Amino acid sequence: MNYESMVMDISINARKAARQIATADTATKNKVLDLIGQKLTQQSRDIFRENAIDLKAAEEKDLSSAMLDRLQITDQTIEQMIQGLKEVAELTDPVGAITQNWTRPNGLEVSRMRIPLGVIAMIYESRPNVTVDAAALCLKAGNATILRGGSEAFHSNKILATIIQEALAETGLAREIVQVLPVTDREAVTHLLKQEAYIDVVIPRGGEALIRYVVNHATMPVLKHYKGVCHVYVDEDFDLESALDICFNSKVHRPGVCNALETLLVHEKAADAFLPAMLDRYHKAGVEIRGCEQTCALFAQAIPAQETDWDAEYLDLTLSVKVVPDMTAAMDHIATHGSNHTDVIATTHESHAQDFIRQVDSSMVGVNTSTRFNDGGELGLGAEIGISTSKLHAFGPMGLEELTATKFVVMGKGHTRQ
Repeated sequence: MNYESMVMDISINARKAARQIATADTATKNKVLDLIGQKLTQQSRDIFRENAIDLKAAEEKDLSSAMLDRLQITDQTIEQMIQGLKEVAELTDPVGAITQNWTRPNGLEVSRMRIPLGVIAMIYESRPNVTVDAAALCLKAGNATILRGGSEAFHSNKILATIIQEALAETGLAREIVQVLPVTDREAVTHLLKQEAYIDVVIPRGGEALIRYVVNHATMPVLKHYKGVCHVYVDEDFDLESALDICFNSKVHRPGVCNALETLLVHEKAADAFLPAMLDRYHKAGVEIRGCEQTCALFAQAIPAQETDWDAEYLDLTLSVKVVPDMTAAMDHIATHGSNHTDVIATTHESHAQDFIRQVDSSMVGVNTSTRFNDGGELGLGAEIGISTSKLHAFGPMGLEELTATKFVVMGKGHTRQ
């Protein structure tokens, strides 16, 4: 098979389809989302059949039980996908919104209007439901989408894409508004990443190795984050119960996600009052502690931390802990070892909180709150397609608005430049 030609055809068709979805009204886009939901229910047996093919192949490859659980589509999975579609439909359509307007001294009326990004390629290693979630968000924001999920979910993703395309066609829109790469070979992905003439942006979602592969090969902009080395700093002035709950929730609630706590920093004046109780609570929850010398002195079960621990994204019940002399040292540690993802201060000192907010360069900076809130749904975006730490053009969770850009609109009355 000529992958280069196939991928170019897909990309050209996506560019053509992008012009149609960019001008579709909100009612039409919401109708597509509603139809997708209906078809997920109507064709659930077909979905389960294709998903069973993926599950069988995954079992033969001896994938872990956790991976099999992520891969499996159940009645509950379908209900969650349908609920996600409804939530996206209820979101305010950003396309065409005027974000700013002003009049120049010469009478020119200038405004900024939200527009779709165009064609978005998304490459991901995740549950099959991401296929529906990503397509729905991109569609509502007026974008065409090319999806490439993990090879382990190939048959599941393919039938979900077919259902989406059926809904598009029944609404009078081009099927090519949402496409899935029809092969699993990485060569096709490499060709996709060279289609800067037709694809406006690529969003990788998965492990660091995948994201670095995309960044190293893409010729178009990449919205991404490599990893989430997230911190909580417990200040010298803090509320004990609040800090205990924040730190515990940040690590233990879902340790395998990118906004989970990986390094706990504690002011040396707070260490004696805070760390024994906190580390005992972690220990009872099965968390392995890798600590600095002072941490190990306060908690016998701690393992001495290595230098590599400060840069680690464990994605597991493992936590590095360091006692620091002051907030400046904590912020220096975050600047050196952090990933610009999520960092939090637990403090009752207002000026310290404000200094932390201004000086810590992360996509979410929190005060007296869990790191787990760096999520599009939790922050009120309704849904997200991922979290960006690249700043151009999005920083943090990417919801509908982040899947658009702005253009200038200038209204004149025969104006000419002097």
